[in-house]
Order: sequence, then C-alpha cells, then structure tokens
Amino acid sequence: MFNKFRLGKKQEHSSTLRDKIEELKKQPIPEHVAIIMDGNGRWAKKRALPRIAGHHEGMKVVRKTTMLANKLGIKALTLYAFSTENWKRPKNEVEYIMRLPEEFLGTFLPELVENNVQVKMIGYKNQLPVHTLHAIEKAIEETKDNNGLVLNFALNYGSRAEIIDAVKQVLNDSKNGILNENDLNEDVFSSYLMTSEFNDPDLLIRTSGEIRLSNFMLWQLAYSEFWFTDVLWPDFSEDHLLEAIEIFQKRQRRFGGVL
Repeated sequence: MFNKFRLGKKQEHSSTLRDKIEELKKQPIPEHVAIIMDGNGRWAKKRALPRIAGHHEGMKVVRKTTMLANKLGIKALTLYAFSTENWKRPKNEVEYIMRLPEEFLGTFLPELVENNVQVKMIGYKNQLPVHTLHAIEKAIEETKDNNGLVLNFALNYGSRAEIIDAVKQVLNDSKNGILNENDLNEDVFSSYLMTSEFNDPDLLIRTSGEIRLSNFMLWQLAYSEFWFTDVLWPDFSEDHLLEAIEIFQKRQRRFGGVL
C-alpha cells in the first residue's frame, strides 16, 4: 500500500512537472541561463555535516537542473562551479571539489550523451589538477557532436582576470596589425572573452540569499535579468528553476530603451 502511494505521488509530480514545462514553453524561454551555485557549505553546517557533504549533495542538483533545462529548451546553462578565488578555501575542501567533475561526469556522462547535452568549460585550465582536466576534456570530446543543451562549467574562472586577458589580447592584436583600434566595439571585445561562442546570459540565478556577482561574468551580465533566492543550492529544486523562468517571462527587457 505504501509503495503504491509513493508511486502515485511520483507519477503525479511528473505529470505536474510536464504540465508546467509545456505552459512555460508557450512564452519565450531564456536561451542562456547562468547560475551561481551557492550555499553548499551552509547546507552541510546546518546538518552538522562536513562541508564536502554539501558539495556532494549539490552535485545531484546539477544533474536535475541540467535535465530540466534541456527539457525546457534552454540552449546554454553556465554553472559557476569554482572561482579563481576559491583556492583560498581549506585544502581538503578544494581537493574534494576538484574530484567532483570526475564523479559527476563518471556517473552521468552516459545520460548527458543520451540526452544530446554538450559539455563545455570556461576558466583557466592550466591550474587545474590533471585528473580534473582529464575528466572534463573526456566529457567535452564525447559530447562534441551533440547539439542540444550546452552544459558549460565555469571552473577556475574569474571575470576580472578574463577581462584583463582580453584587453591584453586586444592590445597585442592592435600592435601586430591584426585589429584596427577604430574597429573595436562591444561585439569585437566580446569575441576576445572566454564566452565568445555564447550569447550573453538572459537570466542569472544565485542561490543562498547572497546578492552579489562574486566576480562572475561581469561583462556578460550587463543586461541579464537577475533572480536571487534564499534557497541553498542543495535544496534548489525543479520547482525553483521553473519559478525563476516564470518570473523572467513576466519581466520587460528594454536594454536601455523604451517599450
């Protein structure tokens, strides 16, 4: 009797979720969603668990969020997984986070392939441990022919460093006659950033109640819609993503103009 009750609840939730997805798809869906996945440590602390337990739980949420984003027809999902400043965290926590790509991709890569998801990464690869980089590059290679959702991990990423590096490349190309300074505009500058193959995010989501960008996509988020929630990342559910999309659809994006 209990099992039948649980099965019925699960089927009911699946049906409701499908209905919500179809309803939202009647309106424009953001093409590129970026998420600052914050609150793993606090989630663990509230439960008297080590911080790494929060990161492990957060990994499961990455899977659910990715699958739902794919069903919604979102074209790119950029997840802020590790910043250039996060190296300051305790050594054992950093080492565990650097193992998560192996665990996540080792477990869910077949599902990503099956669902036509393409894996990409932005960030500074040369500072990553070999095992971390190997896991990511393997996923990138095995999903390169997929043309569905792009799951883009921002790993060892920092926006200020990215912008400075882009400026250096612009100066170098100008010096070598590759770029005429009179041709430099926003679109050209964007082509020098790590996100050159992506459209700027339409929607930024940040969990855990913090209301700041934390050195994430400072140039790219200039005209993005922001949605902040007090929910800690391990508690971020499919309903929360649907709520964020619904609120996005109710906003008027004027890009400095008047509708």
